[in-house]
Amino acid sequence: MNTYIIGNRKNNKKIIDLGDDIKIGSKEFSIISGPCAVESEEQIELAAYTLSNMGVKILRGGAFKPRTSPYTFQGLGLEGLKLLKKAGKRHNMKIVSEIMDPRDIDCSYDYVDIFQIGSRNMQNYALLKEVGKFDKPVLLKRGMASTIEEWLKAAEYIASEGNDNIILCERGIRTFEKYTRNTLDLIAVPILKELTKLPIIVDPSHGTGRKELIRHATRAAVAIGADGVMIEVHPNPCEALSDGDQSLNFEEIKSVLSDIRAIKDCINSFNSY
Repeated sequence: MNTYIIGNRKNNKKIIDLGDDIKIGSKEFSIISGPCAVESEEQIELAAYTLSNMGVKILRGGAFKPRTSPYTFQGLGLEGLKLLKKAGKRHNMKIVSEIMDPRDIDCSYDYVDIFQIGSRNMQNYALLKEVGKFDKPVLLKRGMASTIEEWLKAAEYIASEGNDNIILCERGIRTFEKYTRNTLDLIAVPILKELTKLPIIVDPSHGTGRKELIRHATRAAVAIGADGVMIEVHPNPCEALSDGDQSLNFEEIKSVLSDIRAIKDCINSFNSY
């Protein structure tokens, strides 16, 4: 695959600089965390306050929610983005949120630092080309039934419009296995590190769909060489309006963050020999 973004990562590594010394793809392991959906000002403020005090620098939260059923919570829309931005600014956090429609990009521009393209829209080529025209980094999630080649070609649509500030996110693919929500394809991480210069993060929340597996999947993501993780956290997962079953509470994410630091320290010590 001889395309624009594909290259030897070792010689051409892409680092996404968000400012304020926050860089995805650098030596520092990036952690993106927050609720699946912005539900209220109180909820997102509490999440931002708690996570920032734990050292998390990038806040996630859905405002436009692509739900399987049209009768479930669809998000707060632009008002949700405003609440997200307000909480992030108060706690010095960068913002990532999903954009579903090319018509929403302009109105969302001032409220997000990273445009997220979700799994359902990975091959929405009109949307990919439109975000490629802007100067914001794009987090591109893998389609739920997409091959690695299809995923990278989707990234090409963004890059071909002039924006190669792309972060790839492995979030699991749909297989015959029903125990987990998706099958988390962790071996995609080293494969992509060989094929592309782009940073690779892992979403263990959607990748497993089960909160008791997130800690284990995160450990594996760190060990296999991912550049970061995206983890859903809610002040009270039992009351979450979406994805409560795969959302950690504050004590649980604290333990996961401790694991990340311990594994990274171990890897860094090994590499120093």
